[in-house]
Amino acid sequence: MSIHPSRDMSRRRVLSGGLAAIGATLILPHASLATTTGAAVRALHYDGDALVAASKRKLWRVSAPSGIQHIPLERSLTAITSHPETPGTLFAAVDPVGLMRSRDGGRTWADASAGLPATRVTALTQAALEPDMLYAALANDGLWRSQDAGESWEFVMDRPYLDGAEREVLTLVSVGNPTGMGGIWLYAGTDAGLTRVPDCFCRWQDVTADDAMDALAAGKTPPPAKPLPEDQPITHLALSPKAPERLYAGLATGLWTSTDAGVNWTRAAAGKIDALAVDPADPEHLVAVRDGTLSVSRDGGLTFDPLNIPQGDQT
Repeated sequence: MSIHPSRDMSRRRVLSGGLAAIGATLILPHASLATTTGAAVRALHYDGDALVAASKRKLWRVSAPSGIQHIPLERSLTAITSHPETPGTLFAAVDPVGLMRSRDGGRTWADASAGLPATRVTALTQAALEPDMLYAALANDGLWRSQDAGESWEFVMDRPYLDGAEREVLTLVSVGNPTGMGGIWLYAGTDAGLTRVPDCFCRWQDVTADDAMDALAAGKTPPPAKPLPEDQPITHLALSPKAPERLYAGLATGLWTSTDAGVNWTRAAAGKIDALAVDPADPEHLVAVRDGTLSVSRDGGLTFDPLNIPQGDQT
């Protein structure tokens, strides 16, 4: 099934003030437009230098060259991913089940779920160093992988087992940091905390310092760490490929940051995070739905300013 945008170009608008206002909002620190609610935004991601935001039946593309483009959708998108090396190609989880692919920045969509069970996709990401490799977590199932941009899928891993039970994966991110087994880790946020698996898919593991496993094997105490708060669902993970060791986590208690690939965390800002995206060209440039407001930060989440999408279109 395909999703086709309306051909009525009059539905596209730009913010008052024109392209300069868009550029100021997305590029300059502390610049802002009128306050807007982010309650309708269900997913955020960057497609190259364009911010992509999805609501129940609408997609927005926000960029300095093009302003704001409004694209009506036939189905609701719950998660979006793209890769800096393939701008214009988007993958999205669809409510209630399914996975779609767009080759034109979200204007048209086609099915990309051949071989996947007909169940809800709870999290979606692309491999850090291989844009045609996708990972999808499925509800009550496990982790699936596509190595051909969604043309086919294979099961690779059960759901993580934490605190005595299998856990749903709520968010995924591929960390292309040259450490660990092969150097590529897939991090997963669950309702019981953070875990990760190397791309050999041997087992889910705790996030530890580089030498922690060696220390344990030698009978030594591993170095201390400051993990994310316990017993809090981790609903959003994000990073910029420019700094893969710098991770962001969105929780009900706020935005948390790690500069050592998830070993130690500090809270950058309070406020419930309901959507999160990091600029692939700037690891300190974030867009988030924070306490119900769509906001932008240029200092790694320490401060936020409202980011406006015209009222009347947030459906």
